[in-house]
Amino acid sequence: MASLVAALELPSKLKPSLFVSRTSSKKRNKSIAPVARLFGPAIFEASKLRVLFLGVDEKKHPGKLPRTYTLTHSDITSKLTLAISQTINNSQLQGWYNRLQRDEVVAEWKKVKGKMSLHVHCHISGGHFLLDLCARLRFLIFCKELPVVLKAFVHGDGNLLNNYPELQEALVWVYFHSNIPEFNRVECWGPLKEAVERSSVDNGTNQESLISNWELLEPCRETCNCCFPPMSSIPWSQKLPHENENHGTQESIQQQI
Repeated sequence: MASLVAALELPSKLKPSLFVSRTSSKKRNKSIAPVARLFGPAIFEASKLRVLFLGVDEKKHPGKLPRTYTLTHSDITSKLTLAISQTINNSQLQGWYNRLQRDEVVAEWKKVKGKMSLHVHCHISGGHFLLDLCARLRFLIFCKELPVVLKAFVHGDGNLLNNYPELQEALVWVYFHSNIPEFNRVECWGPLKEAVERSSVDNGTNQESLISNWELLEPCRETCNCCFPPMSSIPWSQKLPHENENHGTQESIQQQI
């Protein structure tokens, strides 16, 4: 396996990516180095997206039937695979390679007090020391690539959004999971129709005003018909920041997760 130090010394002009595959002139076997690559250039290409519908269809509103997105990328084919199902498609996340690079993005639709929202989860660091070493780089790249991810969701689940256009107005909440407090945070990216058009220039510059314009709703504490699903299908349980004016209380965030 190529060393992390060598990988991080790549020329700055190269396109960043969480993982890069290198092939020697004599061998076709690829070694993996955790540098900065997520899904390549921040441009969505529909031809590179493979969509799998697993137990759901566009006729079922996510406010009544659980709907989860699992998006992964293949360094070998340079293609994205999006599974649309009621729970995370764990078969996409198997194998040492996926467990090492952790560049999957998972998301779920939630109804909180009658309002629909899309909750997107990214793993920044934790679980492997290599991820910890490049946590800042991973955070920046996830921010840069998330509009591409959201476009993949919108394109792959296009029939659902055509049938329920009001979902384009749903707020997008992005959860960055990290063992480093600086990157362990939740952000509101505004309505879905605006979040997909967000540019890399916006990332990190207008975020404070974005978050302050929206309030993270707390689900009802008792059994109700205005919140669904009652429990998240996302298994990550890392604690997010304590109370602050932008992110809301830790309790409300944990209830969202």
